[in-house]
Amino acid sequence: MNFKIATALFASFFKTLGYLFLFMVFGLFLDSTYMSAIFPQTQHLATFVMLIGFAILYYRSASRLREQMIYAVIIGYIGEHLFSIGLGMYTYRLGNVPHYVPPGHAIVLITTMYFCKDAVVKTYRKLLEKIFTIFILVYATLFLIFAGDVFGFVMSLLVIFLLRNKPRERLFYLSMYIAVAFLEIIGTNYQCWFWPETAWNTIPFLKSANPPSGISLFYFLLDLGSLWLYKQRHKIAWARMKSIRKLTEN
Repeated sequence: MNFKIATALFASFFKTLGYLFLFMVFGLFLDSTYMSAIFPQTQHLATFVMLIGFAILYYRSASRLREQMIYAVIIGYIGEHLFSIGLGMYTYRLGNVPHYVPPGHAIVLITTMYFCKDAVVKTYRKLLEKIFTIFILVYATLFLIFAGDVFGFVMSLLVIFLLRNKPRERLFYLSMYIAVAFLEIIGTNYQCWFWPETAWNTIPFLKSANPPSGISLFYFLLDLGSLWLYKQRHKIAWARMKSIRKLTEN
């Protein structure tokens, strides 16, 4: 990779996922234990900032992405209560599901889409897929070695395995893995939430780090669910788009 290509890819990364990462660092800090020691109602403050970010992204997006953002919030709300409150997969600082979390899911989802749709990223998608795959394997292996993260390592391998025959979706889900990994590291270090020492705190042979490395596997359900709801609402348009796609591929 020459310097010109690297600079172009970095610019594409910064104006999408880079802004997302900065927003995560700032937004989650508002619900951190550092802030809660100063201002007890930190979750309300974090929710206010998250809703502002959501509104800006929503009104700058096309109608299709807006609709998927709404679906992502709905699915995120249900999923968070199922996995956190119902199954005890992870626990938020106050034992609840903060109101900023569901719209946060939508922001991660749509920002990752914007990154993958960037012209420069699409041009060098094969190169990025290789780089991201290597990063994920190294990242998950380091967590396995130094944090005993069997749970995250297994999920990371599942991500790579499931994407082996998914060339159209591969870059998006690899990018989502990296975005979620960053999100989890920031959130757990701020102590906004924590993960138990084993998967669901009930499977002893699946030791888990805090956070587990491959947890983006569950975020994929968010995208699949949002896309499924969109298809159900727009069956004719979706069928037409698939027909056009087949013609262009042939």
